[in-house]
This record gives sequence, C-alpha cells and structure tokens, in this order.
Amino acid sequence: MNDKPTGIANNLTNYGDRDFSLYLRRSFAQSMGYSREILKRPVVGIAYTESGFNNCHRHFPEMLEAVKRGVLTAGGLPMEFPTISLGEVFLNPTSLKFRNLMSMDTEEMVRAQPMDAVVLMGGCDKTVPAQLMGAVSAGRPSIMLVAGPMMTGRHHGERLGACTDCRRFWAQYRAGKVSDDEIHEVESKLATTAGTCAVMGTASTMACIAEALGMMLPGTAAIPAVHADRLRAAEATGATAVRMIDANLTPERIVTRESVENALRVLLAIGGSTNAVIHLAAIAGRAGLSISLDRLNELSDTTPVLVNLKPVGNGYMEDFFAGGGVGALLRELKDLLHLDCMTVTGETLGERLGYDSGAWIDRTIIAERAKPLEPQGGLIALFGNLAPGGAILKRSAADEKLFEHEGRAVVFTSLEDLAARIDDPALDVTADDILVLQNAGPHSTSAMPEAGYLPIPKKLATKGIKDMVRVSDARMSGTAFGTIVLHVTPDSASGGPLGLVRNGDRLRLSVKERRIDLLVDEAELKRRAAEPRPAVDKPSRGYAKLYAQEIMGADEGCDFAFLKPR
Repeated sequence: MNDKPTGIANNLTNYGDRDFSLYLRRSFAQSMGYSREILKRPVVGIAYTESGFNNCHRHFPEMLEAVKRGVLTAGGLPMEFPTISLGEVFLNPTSLKFRNLMSMDTEEMVRAQPMDAVVLMGGCDKTVPAQLMGAVSAGRPSIMLVAGPMMTGRHHGERLGACTDCRRFWAQYRAGKVSDDEIHEVESKLATTAGTCAVMGTASTMACIAEALGMMLPGTAAIPAVHADRLRAAEATGATAVRMIDANLTPERIVTRESVENALRVLLAIGGSTNAVIHLAAIAGRAGLSISLDRLNELSDTTPVLVNLKPVGNGYMEDFFAGGGVGALLRELKDLLHLDCMTVTGETLGERLGYDSGAWIDRTIIAERAKPLEPQGGLIALFGNLAPGGAILKRSAADEKLFEHEGRAVVFTSLEDLAARIDDPALDVTADDILVLQNAGPHSTSAMPEAGYLPIPKKLATKGIKDMVRVSDARMSGTAFGTIVLHVTPDSASGGPLGLVRNGDRLRLSVKERRIDLLVDEAELKRRAAEPRPAVDKPSRGYAKLYAQEIMGADEGCDFAFLKPR
C-alpha cells in the first residue's frame, strides 16, 4: 500500500487546514449514516451511468447493489457517483459528439473525489470508450463493468436482435416488401430487454475490446444483461477493485502498446464495429500511444474472422456467451497475442488463458483457427488520393463482388441533401454508381454521425438492389452491413479531397490494393480546391464551441487535442 492518504482522507478539500478538512469531511459523511469505523476503509468509487434516456442501462440499479456487495465483502467502502450517460438513440446530433464530454466528466470526478479505485459502469456504445479514456487520464486503479447485451426477441418464429435486424426489415420496408402493419409489429420486438444491442455492434465490440485490453474481468464481456451471471460479475468486479488498490494496478500498467494490439486482434477476429477503430485510437491516445492504420492492415492480413455473429454472421451475443465468449476466442488466437500483458486481476493474459482451457466451445459460433469463417480480419484501412489519412472498410460485412469496383459518383453534399434527394424518382443513379456523402465528418456541424450507411435509393431498392459502394467521412453503426467506405480522412469540412468530388466523377475502390481513389487529374483538383467555400456559422459558446475548436480527425480517435498527454 502507498503511504499517501487513502479512503475519505484522500483528496481533501482545501480550507488551508488539513486536519479541519478531514474533521469536516468525516462529519458530513456521518450525516449519511456511515460509522467512523467503516469510514476508515479504502473507498471504491462507482461511476454510475443510469439514466432515463439510456434504455441499455435500465438494469443498473440492481447491478449497482451487486457491485457494492462485492466491495464491502472485500473490505472496501463503495460510494457511487453520477456522470453523464450517453443513450445512443436519444442524442442529437450524435452521441460521438458528447463522448469526450463524458470522458472529461469521468476523469475529473475520479481525480477530484476521495476514491482509491473506481468501477466504471457503462455499456451503451460511447459510454465504455468515454469511461476508459477518462480512467486512463485520471490514473487511478480502474475496472470496467459493462451492461451486457439484450436477449433476442421473436417475430413469426424468427429471432430478432437490435439493430442489425431492424436495418434489414427497414430495408425491406423501403423496398415495399414489408407492410406498415408488419414494420410496426417488428418495431416492438427488436429490443425487448435491458442491455445493449444483441449483435456484435459497437457496444458488444467495445465490451470485447475492454476484456482483451485487460481492463475487465475475464469472461464478463458477453454475459447477457438479464442473466444472473451479470450480477455475479458485478459482485466480483467490486471485490477486484478493492484488491487493485494494494497492487496499485493503474491503467498505465494495463493499457500498453502490446495490449492495444491484442485488442485490435480481437476486433478483427470478431468482425467488430468500425467505430472501435476510432474509440481504441482515442483510448490509446490518452496513454500516449498511436494506432497505425498500416499496422492495422498487417494485423488484418494475419488474423482470421472466427466469430459467427450478426452483422457478419448469423448468431447473437447470447450465443457467443453460451459458446465460450471472449476467453474461448483468445485461446484460439493465443499464438498471435502478447501474453505478458497485465490485467485487472493482477495476472498476465497468458496466466488467465491457462484457466478453462478444456472448456466446451460452440464451433458454430466460434470457429477453430484451422477452419475460420474468413481467412483474414474483418476490417481494413484504405488509402489513396481520396483518403490520404486513411479510411475504413468492414470487408467482412461487405459484398465481395464490389471489392474491385469503379463507378460514377453520385454526390450528396450534406445530410440534408441526402434526405431530400435519396428517394427522388428523378435521381440519376444506377446500381453501378458510387454514392458519396460529404460534410458528415468530425469537423462538420453534424459531428460525424452514423450516417455512412447511406440507404439504397428507393428506385433501386424496389428493383431488388441490396448493396452498392458508398463512401463518406461519416461513421456507421456497428450493427450495419454493406460495402461502405467510412472515416475518410481528412474530412470534407476540414478541406479534405472528399469535398472536391463532383457528380459524374469516377471513383475506384480496390480492396486488393487497399485504395480508394478519385480519378480526376491533379490540376482539376487544385482548381476545385481554390474555389471559395460556403461560409459556415461557428458556435459562439458552450460545449459546441469547445468541440469545434479542439476536435481532431478520425485517425486520432476524434479526441480533443488538449486532452492528449503532453
């Protein structure tokens, strides 16, 4: 144990008299019913993100009690505190805009309040990366506890899970193949329990990454939200947080270049969300590390896709949990991993993987290395004159027939332009064209929403077209699918070449060459770049102004420049 003050004697409010500060703090703490004896214990803070605007966290009150039980039985004093909570579908313009705000809230409250360790309770897409970013910056012993995925619903004998199935049915509805009555019926069956999306979307991807990083207890990423094991995991997490205090297991000992590479391997093997590339870059950035997209491609070439879950495969997170979870996957990847990385248990990853090595694995969900679902990783980075700073393609969710494709650009200059024209019967578009969305990146007023999943124009959808190449500086939901090039960097709003694309230009996608190119000569591009750009109103106050001033590109995790370590 360190010699510095612990428990409520830590981080004393400054009145110019430390003894008075402690005397006053104990007095106020006793007003909450605590005894002097229990106030001598080390304090475990619990970053609590329950919210009426966050359906994924609906079960957090019960989980909170389990965490407290674990802390108390291990000899600590649990004290929960609220932070911002980010409910994915309840935020405008997009939850990513507020991820950094939540990370700041988490960091400052962990650092300012008297806690010796912290349990981070999160789940919905941006809460987990926000909390991990804040924890890395705060430097206190920290452990992640996720909400866990929803259970699936049922519709006419078919399992349904938000939100891959919601997109599938919505596409059928747009194509005129599903009636108004049925789409309303499906709407009520997609999300039927507490928890995060039931597929390998961003929330589940980030849970798997947190476990692979070593920031979460082994075997806890995939436990369904409503399963009793989720409460047992919460209790064990609370107890582990107490043990981390004596061991001084801070994030800097866990989040290292090697553990980040382990997390990338897992991301590739699960065919996980493209959003995770941004979030992992931001988490690593807080530790002073960077993620090379060239290195991502190297890892992708040697990491097979092994997990058969939607949107890449057929299963759901409840199947992944029952089939062996992240532990089984890590053991399949063992020879590709850095096994000496430290974890929150105080053991290395290699030591952890020695347990349950003979456990049963559902091979319909987690494939053997010798028989992968796909021989290469689910994500790749693209470069080229359209994306000099890189772009991301989720090839495991794309149509292989479009991997080498040249087509005519059909350009939408904004989200408003997209909404106004995508279903216009007069839209000049064919299935061989490439849809391009501009001004939807991190520097735009829309703050990089999940709009990269451009809908197939209705005139094509009604003819049975289900996929076409789409390119943007936006993101897409981890639950989405299609041949979609995302995160084009630099983005349009910061002067990137994506903003120079015009209707009728030729674009070429080559997965083989890892390139996305605009087939326009350099002289013409320079002429277009010299044209005056429309004036954009800049925010004059508040968080919007801070965001506009400090936001970095997708290649740096869309973090704020002033939050990176100096």
